[in-house]
Amino acid sequence: MVGIGKGAEHGILIKDAESLEAARQIDSILLDKTGTVTEGHPTVTEMTWAEDSPAGLPDIFFSLEKQSEHPLAEAVVGHIQGRELPVQAFESLTGMGAKAVCQGQTYYAGNLKLLERNGIPTDERLTRTAERMSAAGQTVIYFADTKKTWAVAAISDRIKKTSRQAVAELQAMGIEVYMLTGDQAPAAARIADDAGIRHYRAGGSPQDKADFVAALQREGHRQRTALSDSAAVARADLSIAMGRGSDIAMDVAQMTLISSDLTRIPEAIRLSARTVCTIRQNLFWAFIYNIIGVPVAAGALYPLCGFLLNPMI
Repeated sequence: MVGIGKGAEHGILIKDAESLEAARQIDSILLDKTGTVTEGHPTVTEMTWAEDSPAGLPDIFFSLEKQSEHPLAEAVVGHIQGRELPVQAFESLTGMGAKAVCQGQTYYAGNLKLLERNGIPTDERLTRTAERMSAAGQTVIYFADTKKTWAVAAISDRIKKTSRQAVAELQAMGIEVYMLTGDQAPAAARIADDAGIRHYRAGGSPQDKADFVAALQREGHRQRTALSDSAAVARADLSIAMGRGSDIAMDVAQMTLISSDLTRIPEAIRLSARTVCTIRQNLFWAFIYNIIGVPVAAGALYPLCGFLLNPMI
C-alpha cells in the first residue's frame, strides 16, 4: 500500500500490488513511437500536390483527416486549414490510415501500404518526392482517390527531451528496449537513433505489435509495454499506458504514467524493487524475532535461569 502510494505521488498509477511486484522482474520493454518516444505533436513540413490536381482537393483532404483522431491526421488538418465538407462512410483502417466518401467519390489518406492494398498508382513525380521525404526520416502520408494519388505530405515529430535519458537508464538496468511503429523504416530509424534505441520494428499494425509481444514471451522474456495500442498492452505481462493515450489502453493497463514522461518507467521499476526488498526485510526480522521470542515467552529459559517473558511482548 505504501509503495502504490509512493508511485501515485510521482505520477505513476499502479492498479494493484501484483503489478507493483511484477515490475522488478522485467527484462525487456516495448515502446510505441508516436506520443510515447516522441512528443506526439507532429507537424507537416512539406506537402506536394499532383500537377493536375483540382482546386477543391485540399478541402476534401482536410475534411477526411478532420474525422480522424490520429496525431498525424491532426497535423494535416492544422497545415491545410481548409473548409470542412460533408463526409460519409468514414472508416479508420488500422495501421494504414482512413477512407471516406466525399462528393460521391471515395478518398484515402494514409501510408503506402494503404495505396498498395487498394491498387492505387502513384505518378513518378510524387513517388520521387515521397522517397526523398522518407529518406530524410519523415513520415509520409498519401492522399488519393480510387484511381490516382493526388498528394504526399511529410510529417515530422521530435522525440521527448526525457526519452534518451529514460532509454539509457533502462538499458543500464539490463532491460532491452524495443520501439514498434506503423511508420516507414527510415522515419523509425531516425527516431530510434535519436532516442538511443537499438531495436525497432517499422511498418507494423497494432496486431503485429501484439504478435511481437507474444513472440518474445515464447522466447522466455517477460514483457512490459508502454504501447498505446490496447491489443499489445493487454497481451503484455506487465502493461503500461501513457496518460495521454487511448482510454482503452489505460483501462487494460496495470500501470498508467500520468505525465507521459518515460523516465517514470525506470522509476517504477526501482520502486518495485525497493518495495519488495522492504517487504522481505520486514519478514526476515519478524521471523527472527518470533523464532527467539515465542519459545522464551513459553518459558524455555525458566528451568535454566528463572527468566520469563510476558507473551504480550
